[in-house]
Amino acid sequence: MADRPLLYLDVDGPLNPYHAKPERRPRGYETHRMLPPSWIARHRDIPVRRVKPLRVWLNPSHGRMLVELSAHFELWWATTWEHDANTHIAPVLGLPELPVVEWRSPGCTGPEGTFWKTAELVEHAAGRPFAWVDDDITTPDRRFVAAWHATPTLLRFVHPAAGLVEEDFTALASWASTLRP
Repeated sequence: MADRPLLYLDVDGPLNPYHAKPERRPRGYETHRMLPPSWIARHRDIPVRRVKPLRVWLNPSHGRMLVELSAHFELWWATTWEHDANTHIAPVLGLPELPVVEWRSPGCTGPEGTFWKTAELVEHAAGRPFAWVDDDITTPDRRFVAAWHATPTLLRFVHPAAGLVEEDFTALASWASTLRP
């Protein structure tokens, strides 16, 4: 529905606090071993049977909280997992299949010192208000979005060792409520 703002969700960092020390998995997270096709493709030089699965930490309560946010937002995957997020992440969290931002230039340098996703998300939003949760948001990204996107935005940095926390969900819901007439 075009009347709700977009919520762009990254996986690694916000949903999978990959930067936490292995012996210090954040509270509430469960360990999953995943072997998405995109991960196998990155290891073409290794026989598939020898590719080590990814360790992914996911908090099952995040699914419920994201479903609650979907009353205020149109949820989109904005992750290098792309469609693999629907196959591997969504079922674990109890999320429905979400639309996916398909990156044109993953990993390339963004304009004006921005993260490579930033300009593509501004273009993808096409003037709609949006929130974005990612562990790679910096000051240049905020400046770029402010200069190139005229409608309200919330760029929410999530620490990659902590993942999404209650305050993030509260901030997203609060921001969305400010957009209602």
